[in-house]
Amino acid sequence: MKAPAFRSAHLALALALAIALPDPAMAYLKFTARTLRGDIVTLRWTRTPVQWFVTDRAVDGVSASEFQTAIARAFATWEAVPAATIAFQFAGFTAADPFQDDDRSVLGFVNEPELERVLGATGFVIDVVTGDVVESDIFFNSTFDWSTATPGQAGRFDVESTALHEIGHFIGLGHSALGETELRPTGGRRVTASSAVMFPISFGPANLADRDLQPDDIAGISDIYPAPNFRARTGAARGRVTLNGTPIFGAHVVAFNQQTGELIAGFTINDEGEFEIAGLTPGPHVIRVEPLDDADVESFFDDDVELEFRVTLYERLFVAPRGGVGQRFDVQVRPK
Repeated sequence: MKAPAFRSAHLALALALAIALPDPAMAYLKFTARTLRGDIVTLRWTRTPVQWFVTDRAVDGVSASEFQTAIARAFATWEAVPAATIAFQFAGFTAADPFQDDDRSVLGFVNEPELERVLGATGFVIDVVTGDVVESDIFFNSTFDWSTATPGQAGRFDVESTALHEIGHFIGLGHSALGETELRPTGGRRVTASSAVMFPISFGPANLADRDLQPDDIAGISDIYPAPNFRARTGAARGRVTLNGTPIFGAHVVAFNQQTGELIAGFTINDEGEFEIAGLTPGPHVIRVEPLDDADVESFFDDDVELEFRVTLYERLFVAPRGGVGQRFDVQVRPK
């Protein structure tokens, strides 16, 4: 394959519902929408368990039952996050394809050869009054070769790994920038490291690293569907990023816990250059601010983002309090 496969969040919204971002977002990106009343709400399921269906058609190397079993494991991984409260239920096989707007959340294979770098995509139908998700479909691109083998299979992409990423979108999470890539001589990027299942670029065939959630993924689902003790047991960092006194839009802000090794990150996504990173383990964190230049910016934002600044470490350790937000701080970055 000449380039890495991307994992895309395709938003198929009811009517002409505008996608918007809150002010500011919590950590990781969350999908939000503007309702008919003008309210900005986080996309989330309010009725659980969330039922899902699987198409009854196989592809080379993966039967319909093998596909369903791998998908069920991915749903179970998200459901098992102890700091979150969401449940899923397999509702059966169906002859329907994803994206048919049929009041069923359907996952299945679709042949999309024109999407030669997209492994899968997730779409939504939303209640335009409340903003609640009422249907979400996921397609897996059968242009690629797939496998559900426990140890993986050479030359084939792992269904469970891709499903874990797409189900992250299914429950309302956008992409994470916690990953490292390098340019390929033939074009595109190769992933060299990733600290989030929600990183938008796949490791490649036969890689099983994305069968396990990372701290950033866990913080994300816990923030959208918090268990009763989630906010009482974790802390948050709040601040602003500026360049020559001007607020920056789209800076990537990473909180690193040296004691646990956890990485949880967010973005500055308003005109004031503000960020807030929630779900932090209480204690000291190193704060790193960097440009979003290690993946396609379009995987994160439609708007222009500032990229011409140097990676910067905040001059002090930030101490996340238990059950609250730490003292607000500013990070001043320098131009490249």
